Amino acid sequence: MRLTACEATDMSTAVVMDHPGDVNLQSCGAGDSLASLEDINTECMANESSEEEACAREEQINTKAQQSVHTESGATPRPDSLSLPRQGTELWTTCRDGEVKLRMGDSGPEAEAPVTVNQMFTTVVKLYGKYTALGWKEGEQWKTMNYSEYYKACRTAAKSFLKLGLERYHGVGILGFNSAEWFIADIGAILAGGFAVGIYTTNSPEACQYVAENCQANILVVENNKQLQKILQVQDKLPHLKAIIQYKDELKEKKPNLYTWAEFMELSRDEPDTQLDDIISSQKPNQCCTLIYTSGTTGQPKGVMLSHDNLTWTAFATSRDVGLTNADQSQEIVVSYLPLSHIAAQMIDIWITMKAGGASYFAQPDALKGSLVNTLREVRPTAFMGVPRVWEKMQETMKSVGAKSSTVRRKVASWAKDVGLQTNLNKIEPNGNMTRNPLNYRLAKRLVFRKVRKALGLDRCRKCYTGAAPITKDTLEFFLSLDIPLLELYGMSESSGPHTITLPDAFRLTSCGKVIPGCKTKIFSPDADGNGEICFWGRHVFMGYLNMPDKTEESVDAEGWLHSGDLGKHDQNDFLFITGRIKELIITAGGENIPPVPIEDAVKEAVPLISNAMLIGDKRKFLSMLITIKCKLNGETGYPEDELTPEAVELCRKLGSNSTRVSEIAGGRDRVVYAAIQEGINRVNEKSNSNAQRIQKWTVLEKDFSIPGGELGPTMKLKRPVVMKMLKEQIENFYKEVATPTTPDDPLPSK
Repeated sequence: MRLTACEATDMSTAVVMDHPGDVNLQSCGAGDSLASLEDINTECMANESSEEEACAREEQINTKAQQSVHTESGATPRPDSLSLPRQGTELWTTCRDGEVKLRMGDSGPEAEAPVTVNQMFTTVVKLYGKYTALGWKEGEQWKTMNYSEYYKACRTAAKSFLKLGLERYHGVGILGFNSAEWFIADIGAILAGGFAVGIYTTNSPEACQYVAENCQANILVVENNKQLQKILQVQDKLPHLKAIIQYKDELKEKKPNLYTWAEFMELSRDEPDTQLDDIISSQKPNQCCTLIYTSGTTGQPKGVMLSHDNLTWTAFATSRDVGLTNADQSQEIVVSYLPLSHIAAQMIDIWITMKAGGASYFAQPDALKGSLVNTLREVRPTAFMGVPRVWEKMQETMKSVGAKSSTVRRKVASWAKDVGLQTNLNKIEPNGNMTRNPLNYRLAKRLVFRKVRKALGLDRCRKCYTGAAPITKDTLEFFLSLDIPLLELYGMSESSGPHTITLPDAFRLTSCGKVIPGCKTKIFSPDADGNGEICFWGRHVFMGYLNMPDKTEESVDAEGWLHSGDLGKHDQNDFLFITGRIKELIITAGGENIPPVPIEDAVKEAVPLISNAMLIGDKRKFLSMLITIKCKLNGETGYPEDELTPEAVELCRKLGSNSTRVSEIAGGRDRVVYAAIQEGINRVNEKSNSNAQRIQKWTVLEKDFSIPGGELGPTMKLKRPVVMKMLKEQIENFYKEVATPTTPDDPLPSK
């Protein structure tokens, strides 16, 4: 079944929509007639040639899929000469100017009329124009911008981008920490008909070059001189690049086509609105407007193409599901600090907040090095998203402070936490009472919980979220005991962010919640326990990977379902539980399939001294593990230091160890700590389902994993292939005939 619908406002062309299972043909348009020929050189032509090949390959794939479906249904396949592909008739595309069929429904959220980014923004301005949209700190003063000013600034940026030569369907790369300029550049790029492209601040010059080249960036927006230098190193290898804009600090030297933010915004002061308005009116909800680049841990990063509808519909469906209040009732406030090149931060900080007329306040660039809590106390957000490592750091800090408290305070805190955990666990039981709070809970709330929330800056925060990486049960229970339930989100770049969400009144410990209304989940090829690959359907599913039809075909099946690569199962109440990742699955030499995360989490829970644990064993005879110890991070560089955290020192003292540095523990130097680690691993091994799931060997590394070290991604997710390569020698030593650390007298030798 095929439907068409026309939006009465800006949409000049019908949008094609469809339901699950429909498969039609689609090809790429010839490109935009505004494209300039001036910058084309041999390298550029080769790049464009590869795009043409990608589009041609896409047509072959879609034609093959169409013929396969027709053949399976008994119909006679059409010969190629009769195939008449049209724009927007297929569920995916990899062409920059392509259009897709939207996964519409007949009723409910999936039937919501599709809108462009500009349409959503202008609606919000009409409703909440005078409400604060953005807040940032200059010195000790907070400055703000309302929605009317915000939209005007985005239009000004869009006109300046066009003045600098931004071509349709070309990228504007943004490289820097979260700021009002980041948001304005992002939306300005979209309004001007380009692609908003976030680039990770931790990227090397070569990684920046890859993204800029892949999206054919005409303009790059950088935060400061440090990021500018990365671009200048590779500028000669970027044939499409026309201008660079630096949005913080003064320029250290003047260069051609290099602008400050003020100079950039001034470019379009006298420019008419005609060109911009024409571009905006030509935009359709089923066209690409944003590229999110994957972290590239298993190969080159892929450009995830997100359409206007991906962004606007996901913002609508998510804000509706979590019950955000509109600004005219009670304005939602968030703190923006997570990398905006990641979909989680973009969707929450920019789009969902905008949909509700909420305000985004920007943290300081050193937020993850310690200043975040100060911002939280000043802003007092109503909703807060933290990746697991953020919550773990808060947990470690609170434990460290608690350890120094008086005996009476520690006893009161311990009592309150016991009450908090039990009360909240009772609430989330299938037949639990979500409304009744016992007297001792109300007392604990007055004595402890309110004070903890205030100290964290979360005293008016109604929803605390965690996502982007797995979180341990220990951390979930710790915050639950403090009456701060962490609501898990689950999704991916390819689903425009969230797919399932835990809600305050629909909560199960270690579950990532239920599917957002309007979306669907399918467990593909489940085993006897119900575990299988998690597949997504909905209007949040991406358009495709830019110029990568083969990779897109691997992710989106013939019926249009997005295959996540994650393993999971539903319980009887449709709560989704993630049980592993297919690519991370360890298949031992004996053929046993072992998901590593549950075992790693169990070890970290058994031995709180451990910061990171990575299970090894793919194609091996037995399992081994790399272990790191909790240590301080350098405030400037983010690299791990040798000195243990206060919590780790306290744990060592309880064990009878005097160690204060990682170097005093690693390589078997601290037999007391090694014995404690082995005891913890023994407890984990005792609970294993088979001998193949037991950890046979392990070692403590000289330094912890980190983002600048390369072992962790921007959201603190473990980069397993990178670690495997970096620590190849240590891993190989596990599988030589060496001693196993079964007792403190028999530690692994120093590496």
